[in-house]
Amino acid sequence: MRNEDFFTAVKLMAAEKDIPVETLYENIANALVVAEKRKYGGISDFVFCDIDPDKQELRMYLHKEVVDEVTNPDTQLALEAALSIDPNASVGSFVDVPLDTHDFGRIDAQTAKHVIRQGIRDAERSKTLNEFKAHNQEIMTARVQNVDERTGNATIEINNHAVLLPRGEQIPGEVLEDGDIIKVYIVEVREGDRGAKAMISRTHPGLVRRLFETEVPEIQDGTVEIKEVAREAGSRTKIAVSSSEENVDAVGACIGPRGTRVGDVVDMLDGEKIDIVPYSEDPSEFIAAALAPANVINVEILDEEEHSCRVIVPDNQLSLAIGNKGQNARLAAKLTGWKIDINPESGIIHPKKEVETADEEFMDDEFSDDEEIFE
Repeated sequence: MRNEDFFTAVKLMAAEKDIPVETLYENIANALVVAEKRKYGGISDFVFCDIDPDKQELRMYLHKEVVDEVTNPDTQLALEAALSIDPNASVGSFVDVPLDTHDFGRIDAQTAKHVIRQGIRDAERSKTLNEFKAHNQEIMTARVQNVDERTGNATIEINNHAVLLPRGEQIPGEVLEDGDIIKVYIVEVREGDRGAKAMISRTHPGLVRRLFETEVPEIQDGTVEIKEVAREAGSRTKIAVSSSEENVDAVGACIGPRGTRVGDVVDMLDGEKIDIVPYSEDPSEFIAAALAPANVINVEILDEEEHSCRVIVPDNQLSLAIGNKGQNARLAAKLTGWKIDINPESGIIHPKKEVETADEEFMDDEFSDDEEIFE
């Protein structure tokens, strides 16, 4: 069958959907085969379809065995009939019996249309999956389409794809409105039965890490490295940084001239406070720095294997070291990976304060095959 209109239409559809035209041809061929197989109980393996866009030809045929006596007309063809198709046919060989696609019935056509549509959806999902995989554990720019007043879940648009941003993955206290442009972090991407599945978040520590990588040239060129990030989204984040060059101030590079770099990140995180501290291989130095803005008099390592320590701070710095509802000490424990027992210099404790290392958020999260987007 020669049909210039058919091949032109496929090319236009491929361009409109941004799908490789070869994928559409493959889907259409499969759809036509499925439609014809219905005549044979849907299990035949002798129905074929070839599409040649260069010659603009679509050919469907049955691959039949040449026999002396036909016992199964679906799969066999008498020698005399076979010779009319292929003069070189002989008993035991196979010939391709052409099918006239104009003879397809209404049911066949409907089946073909359904499978073609499904094939297009599969191709679009595959394209979406590949796009998100390319940005796995990276940040992407999104536009808020709408926010569900009942659940608080937001539908956002990323590269023309509508994606769900669950309320639990939004920054606490943040109010998203239609049309807002936001940055989101692609936590993980996986292919499921219903298409691409992705975990999209604005609370993940990785979002802060990637934002600083975007804003600080010294991180981009490898001079400065973000070693650790501890975050309580919507409230406060601590990041530990180091430099591969002695004459480069890693903390200053991340803060930027007049605080512009860290200020830009804070703005993108809806005003979240950010502490930038110097990283050290020496646990005592690192723990002391992590408790900023409090001053630390001494850090005593109690058990290296258990990663536990006792920290002494001036009496008037105890509340500052612990922070509001224990937040400063809690983030310091997350950042360093150490259990921190904070004590005042006078030794008078009311009551004793100890902060345990918290597990990194999302570290062991699993995907549910029943969800498109995960909390």
